[in-house]
Amino acid sequence: MKKYIYIFIAVMTFSACESELELTSPSQLTAAGFWDTEEGAKTAHTGLYANLRSSAGTLWLLGEIRSDIWGGRTYESPSNESLIESNITVATAPFGGWAGLYTRIHRINDFLVNLPNVEFTDESEKGHLLGQAYGLRALYYYTLLKTWGDVPIILEPFTDIDPAGLSRARSPQTEVMAQIKSDIAASLSAFGSDDSYWEGSRNFWSKAATLALKGDAFIWSGNLLGGGSADFTEAKTALQQIASLGVSLEPSIDNLWGVSNEGNNEFIFAYQYKQDEAENFYNSLTGRSTEINPQFNAAGESMSDFIIAGANRYGQSEKTILLLDDNDDARKDATFIRLYTDDNGGAGYPTYNEPTYFGSIFNKFLGEVNGSERIFENDVPLYRYADVLLLLAEAKNHLGEDPSGEINQIRARAYGANYVPATHAYVNSTQTDNANAILNERYKEFIGEGKRWWDLRRAGDSFVYDNIVYISSSDSQLLLLPITEDMIGRNPLLDQTPGYTN
Repeated sequence: MKKYIYIFIAVMTFSACESELELTSPSQLTAAGFWDTEEGAKTAHTGLYANLRSSAGTLWLLGEIRSDIWGGRTYESPSNESLIESNITVATAPFGGWAGLYTRIHRINDFLVNLPNVEFTDESEKGHLLGQAYGLRALYYYTLLKTWGDVPIILEPFTDIDPAGLSRARSPQTEVMAQIKSDIAASLSAFGSDDSYWEGSRNFWSKAATLALKGDAFIWSGNLLGGGSADFTEAKTALQQIASLGVSLEPSIDNLWGVSNEGNNEFIFAYQYKQDEAENFYNSLTGRSTEINPQFNAAGESMSDFIIAGANRYGQSEKTILLLDDNDDARKDATFIRLYTDDNGGAGYPTYNEPTYFGSIFNKFLGEVNGSERIFENDVPLYRYADVLLLLAEAKNHLGEDPSGEINQIRARAYGANYVPATHAYVNSTQTDNANAILNERYKEFIGEGKRWWDLRRAGDSFVYDNIVYISSSDSQLLLLPITEDMIGRNPLLDQTPGYTN
């Protein structure tokens, strides 16, 4: 993949500078012939993932930062406080220009138009590539819908720079969701019976990833857009297929986050990070050695030798600290390293002690230490099998079925040898209680993985109001984001998001 990223950058750079330099490329892969060869098509394919990885931090913010996970104590200046507190107006509208997602969609549109005309040595590869591209476009449109509601639908690449031709009105959410479902169907059709992972890697989109997205999107559609039981059944059927595609829970949550095990079978699709290629953004959830080294961890051990050169811009909320404060649950230590200002006489702090609590280090994607440097090169999953199980629990609950089996698979893994069914197992209850149990389990399971805000939104508006102190039913417009005045100025066909006034 690294080879193709370099080729992609070289070709795009050459294309941008072509008229000024008037050079002839020594490579067979030229900007003019970008879609003439299999090599060119595969370079464009790699570029789709470089684009997606560039948006990973934005997708994380969109999916999580407005939830109840963050907003707690930091030991450096905090970031994105306005988003955490949903202090959002038209004047402060975040993520201008649709967060750049239409640039990503344009490149996929270009890929989908041109790829069918390229000859491949092995034509069967083309179907897999098309399946990936349709799946990625569905992912981008699903993110746009969840963030802004009505959004423009653009399915063809831009071929000119005429502003009049670029202006598009927002389409209703129901039409956007219909397009998402259409792309999901096209993706599954293109994959056909090919259940494989491209180059054997979970860093490329796959049939399993499209099925996970289908389960996710159809639950949203069923619960929020009137799709009802038909959509919940589609979601359930899609999610149940994934276990047969080489996907399963890792036995231990502790091993899930190690760089050495990032090719595990639980990850369905993950952004790829490598030293000297790209590092993930989780260093902003850690800190600097100057603050961390004088502290002690919860076991009372000195942090003086801890190698780190990050930043501490996000602190877990006290609600998150208390939720995870269960020493039988392996997710407590796997998710955060809690820091205290003293070692409590060597005893440490097995449970949260606010007066001496200093802050925390996010522990899931801490990378590896190489000499005196920490490299943040963990792959970061967008979908993993634990997600599939709890989405399946959601679909079952909406259908009036018992979701406890899926919930308890997650709990049994989290508690490991400490799991006592009489104490820890969930027992089927009312649909509302079940929904809260699923949300609670997802909260503990996916901290830092860009899920919690979407989880609350997918469950329904009342679950947002019950859990997010900054939003009430009288501020329902805050469930979606406004667009900037600049966006409307450049595209007069755009209307503001309902509930916001310019």
